[in-house]
Amino acid sequence: MNWPLVLDPASADATQIANLSWTLLAVVGVVFLVVCAALLVAVFGSSTWRSALAKHGTILVAGFAVPVVVLTALLAYSLVLTRTLSSGADVPSMRVQVTGEMWWWRIDYLSSDGQTILREANELHIPVGHTVALELVSADVIHSFWVPQLGGKKDMIPGRRNILHLSADTPGIYQGQCAEFCGGPHALMGLTVIAHSPVDFDQWLLRRQNAPQPPKDVLAQKGAELFLTTGCAACHVVRGTAANGEAGPDLTFIGARHKLGAGILPNNRGTLAGWVADSQAIKPGNRMPRYNMLTGEELQAISAYLEQLR
Repeated sequence: MNWPLVLDPASADATQIANLSWTLLAVVGVVFLVVCAALLVAVFGSSTWRSALAKHGTILVAGFAVPVVVLTALLAYSLVLTRTLSSGADVPSMRVQVTGEMWWWRIDYLSSDGQTILREANELHIPVGHTVALELVSADVIHSFWVPQLGGKKDMIPGRRNILHLSADTPGIYQGQCAEFCGGPHALMGLTVIAHSPVDFDQWLLRRQNAPQPPKDVLAQKGAELFLTTGCAACHVVRGTAANGEAGPDLTFIGARHKLGAGILPNNRGTLAGWVADSQAIKPGNRMPRYNMLTGEELQAISAYLEQLR
């Protein structure tokens, strides 16, 4: 699993947060050095220096006045930054609803009237240079959406809808993470954000409007049959087929995703087979049962089918 890069900003909001982080680290470093110096003077300094350090005025200035001034300045800076980040000055060009699930992400791209036009899972695609309004909700417990290279984090609370504006300055792949402990495999609840150029994003969205082509090779065709008859279709959707389960992630284009298991595995035929066979060994506590009753040949067929869903 690739962990998010916290201090490598790729958007204006993330740059401000990174600047605040560096400022706080610098101030903390200076305070640490001053305290260490005072400690050395108190222990090893001459009697004159120790007497000066123990004076009432020194204690009042260094122990009260300076911390009040420094902490007040940092608080004011932080509040101004927070107000700027949450002002929502840019008009969003698109809306996406992100639902936190145990332990993955349901992603619905919305029309102007709030209807779902495309459903994906665990990968969020956005156009570079455009502000995206994320409607953050939870299907079960409190989660928290956090892609540090693109902005701050915001909680996803059952029964509430929080809004987070997100944008990217350059095309790329950015890693996110659930930042609120949500039980079980919380640490393995990752997210991938792919930022495209506006033209590439429009083409991607257009391709996603159609169902993938039926499998052409024999192995994948057998995998498609097994997918529908072994229980997979009860929990997952593959558009254009009889698979219409809503309990798990939409798998319509799983073969085109960068990662599996909500960001913890590279996506290839081998990892697909391993995940289907025993996802509990990879991500203990997730809600997908083991399918260790399948033979190696059956696993290869199912993974071949899933791999061509793109």
